[in-house]
Amino acid sequence: MKVKATKALVAGILAVLLLPYMLVFPLPAAAQTEVVFTIPVRGIVDASMLRYLQRAFAEAEGTDAQAIILEVDTPGGLLSSAFKISNLIHDSHVPVYAYVRYNALSAGAFLALSARQMYMAPGSVIGAAEPRRMDGQAADEKTLSAWEARMRSVTERQGKDPKLAAAMVRMSIVIPGVDAADTLLTLTYQQAHELGFIDGVFDTTHDLLAELGFASAEVRAVPKAPAELLARFLTQPVVATLLLGIGMAALAIAMSTGEFVLTGGIGLIAFALFFGGHIFAGLAGREVIVIFVAGLILLVIEAFIPSFGIIGLSGTAAVFTAVAWSALDTGQGVRMVLVGLGVAVVLFLLGRRFFRRSSVWSQIVLNYSETKDRGYIAPSDEANLVGSVGIAITTLRPAGIAEIDGKRMDVVSDGAFIAQGVAVVVVKTEGTRIVVRPKDK
Repeated sequence: MKVKATKALVAGILAVLLLPYMLVFPLPAAAQTEVVFTIPVRGIVDASMLRYLQRAFAEAEGTDAQAIILEVDTPGGLLSSAFKISNLIHDSHVPVYAYVRYNALSAGAFLALSARQMYMAPGSVIGAAEPRRMDGQAADEKTLSAWEARMRSVTERQGKDPKLAAAMVRMSIVIPGVDAADTLLTLTYQQAHELGFIDGVFDTTHDLLAELGFASAEVRAVPKAPAELLARFLTQPVVATLLLGIGMAALAIAMSTGEFVLTGGIGLIAFALFFGGHIFAGLAGREVIVIFVAGLILLVIEAFIPSFGIIGLSGTAAVFTAVAWSALDTGQGVRMVLVGLGVAVVLFLLGRRFFRRSSVWSQIVLNYSETKDRGYIAPSDEANLVGSVGIAITTLRPAGIAEIDGKRMDVVSDGAFIAQGVAVVVVKTEGTRIVVRPKDK
């Protein structure tokens, strides 16, 4: 016991004596590995890209990364999405650098200029940032002025010449020796470097990291989730229009044949993929599904309960509205619906031909003709009997049997009760339907 007490006393004295030295000269901490995130900015700038970048930035900030490298290769896209991505870059707690690998055009140039510094790879270009509507026409002056101001602002923030950015937006702004009065400014990597519009040219991302002081840093990528890749595929205009056509054709076939299990299921799956992809990509809200379903219900009601087209037109308007709200803009939505209708007509005709040859169709529709060689004899026209007189063989209540011109025939009274044995006269015929009334009336 005394030995243990002595050891404890010595240890305590040593701790007290060494404490000041430990505070002044602390023990070396384990080296912390630097982390740099490389995030691709590829394809059309839209809501799906925004959602992906939000997730990627959150992951980078959550791991206390030292830098984010945006590898830019985009032809541009929506201004609304570009503004939000630019704000995301500005608000990032992690320094963001842009590395133009191939193309930074239109909104892509804006995103590259939104970073802290901008670099380019050999063979890459930047510029051509005139805003245009989805139909290809130039934007109005209000939009053009606001876009030019934003381009100038991010360029000034990088310490570059804002006139170069403005010349990318307006043809009327000319950079002597670089572009003409009838062209938008688009710079090659070499021109951009000579004009001081970029901070350097590097062959690879690794070379750029070495320049930034992150040669030994751990480089991490943020792969796109399968759902993000699927949503981006489904929202491509061609794919989305094809889904619309398949959905409309399948439902039309289902309503015309009564086969709701197969064709109705195909239609619902097509529409689910269309709206599900647009909702996940951030292009639409769940309200479009409510509007679309309401439109389908109205169309079904119109098919079974005619309303002089009022319900049908309302359903069509609801379907058009749901699709238009799901597209990048209303114009594109209308074009998708019109083209989708054309696709639906073609698929509908092809689908009906397929069903006519299948066993499913034979269970729904009579699949043979009633011809003479199969023993079918068409009923004769009884129009010549009008005015003929006969006698009721049975009581007519109002249908019964009467003998007319010596033949027993099925007849129907014109509404009055006719007793057996009463003389009758034929007043009209409707195909094989013979209408009689008492002769004394």
